[in-house]
Amino acid sequence: MKFNVFKREMPAVQPPERKASVTGAILAMSGQAAVAWSPRDTPSLIRNGFAGNPVGFRCVKLIAEAAAAIPLVLQDHKCRYDRHPVGDLVANPNPAQGRAELFESLYGQILLTGNGYVEAVGGAPGASPIELHVLRSDRMTLVPGRDGWPVGYDYAVGGKKHRFDMTGEVPPICHIKSFHPTDDHYGFSPLQAAATAVDVHNSASRWSKALLDNAARPSGAIVYRGTDGSGVMTNEQYDRLVDEMASNYQGARNAGRPMLLEGGLDWKPMGFSPSDMEFQKTKEAAAREIALAFGVPPMLLGIPGDATYANYQEAHRAFYRLTVLPLATRVAAAVGEWLARFSTHRTEMVPDLDKVPALAAEREAQWRRISEASFLSDDEKRAMLGLPPRAPTPGDGK
Repeated sequence: MKFNVFKREMPAVQPPERKASVTGAILAMSGQAAVAWSPRDTPSLIRNGFAGNPVGFRCVKLIAEAAAAIPLVLQDHKCRYDRHPVGDLVANPNPAQGRAELFESLYGQILLTGNGYVEAVGGAPGASPIELHVLRSDRMTLVPGRDGWPVGYDYAVGGKKHRFDMTGEVPPICHIKSFHPTDDHYGFSPLQAAATAVDVHNSASRWSKALLDNAARPSGAIVYRGTDGSGVMTNEQYDRLVDEMASNYQGARNAGRPMLLEGGLDWKPMGFSPSDMEFQKTKEAAAREIALAFGVPPMLLGIPGDATYANYQEAHRAFYRLTVLPLATRVAAAVGEWLARFSTHRTEMVPDLDKVPALAAEREAQWRRISEASFLSDDEKRAMLGLPPRAPTPGDGK
């Protein structure tokens, strides 16, 4: 029998328990391995329509920041809560983000990809999660079951993959998706609808950049007339002329430099064609189409030629009423219902419309109109304003 005198059993030391996102271990890996992109080619859309287009970038930022700034309240059929475990979790979802940052990331993912994913960390039946994290939509793949409903989600980064099991009592992932008429599992983003307009706008910007590189001057023609009346240059003369034009008269460095032409050469400038003159109008039309796809009034983006709204204040109010509030209400309801499943006490999460400055005039008129309706009871008035019934006070007989 052989013994290894150098081998020594060390007592096992259990590391302290820590709460952290299960995707944290694979987020640190950023190799060159292929990532499982969705069939919609999300990276190209984001690169061209958000990172490479100022109109798309501003639309997404404007909507996401406005929706994330709307205060949220928790209530049930009895009262509205000032303090609640779910509300405390939403206010401080994780060490790196607050409520506004978390929801801004979530709204941005929905606007760019049509899908938003929120992960619950440390949750168990009867207890609220410890942390909430927004996961990148382009890294998530839905795993359908035999009946077509999702049984899991695969989150892949740099060749590593983690599967979230959705067959338990409480799902660890909240998937919020926009309406898609031809896809059962993924949402349709405004960026996809605006893809053609984004290409037109980017192409017009590149044309303008090329024009500026040429000192914003239209092109022209060099006409050759030899001493013998011949209009044909020799090969050596042609190659020399091309080299001199490329080295001395092209590019931003040589902008405005006068041309020195030898005998027999004459410069004939050409004006802008009608199609060249329409480029700016085409670019503005494409910008309006991008704003239309996202639901942002062009007036708020400084795009000229739009007189849909009488003034800026009206456009701002329409932006909140038609774009920001529907998105914020739907997302808040989905996240609130999902978080309520971790507890036996069901609550709902709704935007606090009374704290939205853009709707102050509308809410004031609504409050005055309902308060003056003498044929309504107090509870009926509160219900019309989206408030729960008045909490009973000691001695009122309720």
